[in-house]
Amino acid sequence: MIDEYWTFIVIIVAGFLATDIWRWLGVVAGNRLNEESEALYWVRAVATSLVMAVTAKLIVFPNGTLAESPLWLRLGAAGIGFAVFLATGRKVAVGVAVPMGLLIAGLWWTGFGSR
Repeated sequence: MIDEYWTFIVIIVAGFLATDIWRWLGVVAGNRLNEESEALYWVRAVATSLVMAVTAKLIVFPNGTLAESPLWLRLGAAGIGFAVFLATGRKVAVGVAVPMGLLIAGLWWTGFGSR
């Protein structure tokens, strides 16, 4: 019976060894880091800049359905969404929901759904 599931067992063990061990080591090492250190400020800055670069790329050079939407709609939704995010005390759910709602409403208003 174990011969039938050998492939799955190997995949689970290999997947665990490749990912979860490093995650646990990160947790252990992370508990010893000073959150106010210059190194962590740099890591946060790099991570934030990468997220913003991907977001900007999706707004200016989108793929798929979003590519067919007008640039003014994408820029407006992002700008208004960011303003609402800041105005509501930096709530991520609001910062995601507002631009999505604006994009959906804008696509409907411009007649995108009737194509």
